[in-house]
Order: sequence, then structure tokens, then C-alpha cells
Amino acid sequence: MKIPEISVKEMEGRVARYKNMEGASLAYLDQRLPGHEREIINLVGLASMAENVIENKDDPTTAPLIPFGAYGFNVQIARAENGGGAALHNHQTEEVFMPLIGNWSIFWLKGEKEQEVILEPFDVIHLPTLIFRGFRYVGEGTGALLALIGGPDAGKIDWHPSVIEEARATGLEVDDDGVLVSTA
Repeated sequence: MKIPEISVKEMEGRVARYKNMEGASLAYLDQRLPGHEREIINLVGLASMAENVIENKDDPTTAPLIPFGAYGFNVQIARAENGGGAALHNHQTEEVFMPLIGNWSIFWLKGEKEQEVILEPFDVIHLPTLIFRGFRYVGEGTGALLALIGGPDAGKIDWHPSVIEEARATGLEVDDDGVLVSTA
């Protein structure tokens, strides 16, 4: 096997500097809902926008900052103010969260009852497939949460029925392919 030779300049093309990161305020269905406002920074994604774990595929601010297609995973950062985060959703794949700044609540449904753990910076949680889960920033100032979504086909996000109903009232839906559409 030939080992690639990569220059510093080429490697710099694979770097996203936190101080320069800007993300999307509407990457997912739930971001217009009260308590779910957050900025999504898509760092590393799959080969095409159609495959990425983003619902607003036409917005260039949702494209991965590192423009090399990954195989089998997607890496994002969510930034939010206190109370902001993701509504209940599930994936066909596993998901890993690690707070970078501040404390975060990771919650999920056990039956119809919400369960919760609080993570501090650099704690890590591994969530199994198919459970409805969400996250919420519970710290002060602006928090940052690293999210890793695994699997060669992360599929589309399945939102809890209550989230879909609330989002429709704001003029947003997700089509059968998992693409965000405006109904307004």
C-alpha cells in the first residue's frame, strides 16, 4: 500500500478553526420551536449533501466546513444559549455527545417518561439506535456540544410526533426523503 504524502498546506485544508466557525440557524425541523434554538456547525460530513445528516440541504451554511467526504460518520457542533437544544428525535444509527463548553442535559424517553443525565465538559455519552433523545444547554453563556453520528447511512431523522405537530404550526415540514420544506 502506498502511503500518501500530505503537505502542511494540504492538511490545513482539513482543519476547521473554532474561532472562525459559523453555522446554520435552520438546519433542522425543530430550530424554530421555542427552547430548541441553536446554531448547527456541520464539521465533517458524508460525500454529498444528500447523504448528510442535515435537513435544510439547500442552505450553504449547512455544508460541512471540512469539504472531504467522510465514510460512516458525521461530526457537528451545536451552540446554544441556556435552554436551547434539540427536540426529541431518533436515528437508525448510534450517536455520541460530548460537551465542550458548559453543562448539557441529555434526555430520552423510556416509554412516555422523560429520563435525563447532565454532562459536564468532556463527559461522553453513547446513545443507542432508535430511542427518542434530545439535548438542552443548562449552563451559563453560550454552550457548545460535539455530536458524532455514526454509520455509513445515517438515514433521516425521525422526529417525535409532538415535534412534527409543533413545527407544522411554524410553517415547516420534512418530506419523505428527510428534506426540510416550507409550507408557508
